[in-house]
Amino acid sequence: MAEEEDMPRVVGVLSALLERATERNDAAAETQLAPSPFRATTKPDITVRAYMARIARFAGCSPACYVVAYIYLDRLLRRRRCAHSVDSYSVHRLLITAVLAAVKFMDDICYNNAYFARVGGISLPEMNYLEVDFLFGVGFDLNVSPETFGHYCAVLQSEMLCLELERPPPSSPAPARLHCCLAEDDTGGTSTSSCPALSIS
Repeated sequence: MAEEEDMPRVVGVLSALLERATERNDAAAETQLAPSPFRATTKPDITVRAYMARIARFAGCSPACYVVAYIYLDRLLRRRRCAHSVDSYSVHRLLITAVLAAVKFMDDICYNNAYFARVGGISLPEMNYLEVDFLFGVGFDLNVSPETFGHYCAVLQSEMLCLELERPPPSSPAPARLHCCLAEDDTGGTSTSSCPALSIS
């Protein structure tokens, strides 16, 4: 899909990390999981990568927001280890909510919850509820120090290098880029117009 190929590198790397976590947790799933508002009743048809590409295309947020969303997800899962798991049933709602929280904290201009609900394929009341639950889940700890941001950027950069080593070499290799998340020209030509409907219920 063209929009998946055009998405910022940080989005592709985060997708790969979450896909791996999802597969691992699906394989080790317990029969009885704690109830969570982030868990869908059925597995959404859209892949994590395609969902992330959709968010990147229509949410219009800066690449740094995806790093911050990753930090928020890590904080949530550390604080609520027994209540949340990133699996095929929860990853989509966790993602759209983490990005929503990150874009509101990081960017000067952002879309409202109704727009994010449409991008994420959920209803506005559900988006509002997930946002509140998420904020309580991270203890309203939204500030990210430069040191923390740099640490998570380094994790994503390391993952990006691993992914590039696994991939066959391109016919005309592009120059190596060491900073995966902050390049101004790495926004993937994000378009925010006419977001099509989606449902992950």
